Amino acid sequence: MKNLILRNLSKTYFDPYAGAHVSALKDVSLEVKQGEFVSVVGPSGCGKTTLLSLVAGFIAPTAGEILLDGSAVNGPGPDRGVVFQSFALFPWKTVLDNVAFGPRMRGLPRPECERIARDYLAIVGLSDTAARYPNELSGGMQQRVGVVRALANNPDVLLMDEPFASVDAQTRMNLQEELTRIWLERRPTIVFITHDVEEAVFLANRVVVLSKGRVLKEIAVPLPRPRAWDALIEDAAFKALSKDVLDLVRAA
Repeated sequence: MKNLILRNLSKTYFDPYAGAHVSALKDVSLEVKQGEFVSVVGPSGCGKTTLLSLVAGFIAPTAGEILLDGSAVNGPGPDRGVVFQSFALFPWKTVLDNVAFGPRMRGLPRPECERIARDYLAIVGLSDTAARYPNELSGGMQQRVGVVRALANNPDVLLMDEPFASVDAQTRMNLQEELTRIWLERRPTIVFITHDVEEAVFLANRVVVLSKGRVLKEIAVPLPRPRAWDALIEDAAFKALSKDVLDLVRAA
């Protein structure tokens, strides 16, 4: 099992304005099992993005360790895919070439890369955009391309940093439903950072609430799948879980 393990993880920064060191994360321990979907929520400044950056290998921890499939994470690698809030697509490449980029970097033959890319574009209903460029797509379409571009590289863990925050509300709901469908079909391991409590509950198997750099609580989400907003928006269990998480975030 390619589990992701965070063990006694801490990160301290030097703040030149305050003239002192600031703790972004303090002794965080967390395990994400292979194929699990975990959302991480908390108030601004609680350490969500720092947590994701550490797991991605963009920054190094001050203390503690990160293990993926038993091996230490010491920097970025293809075993971890990242989807950012900004679409971060290559504007000079077609949609097909954007999605095929990861497999090509792994050295796969071009026909195989294109087959993988077309497969993933079909999953999100974008087969007819393969020859177009990112600036010819809507924001929601670009973000769908960003998600499948990360998945096409077959990472052990997909890290998502508020990926739907920059699109309108309706598009966001559609993308959330799309992501839950992809997760059901492919079962990637996902760590999803968000400030939106309802989004966190809608998407995840488990919600981790951060407060002041520490794990405040983990809440299981036993809602049945597949999930759709039409069915859940007035669902009593969904509302109760969302309220529990919101109460924790507001008290954090």
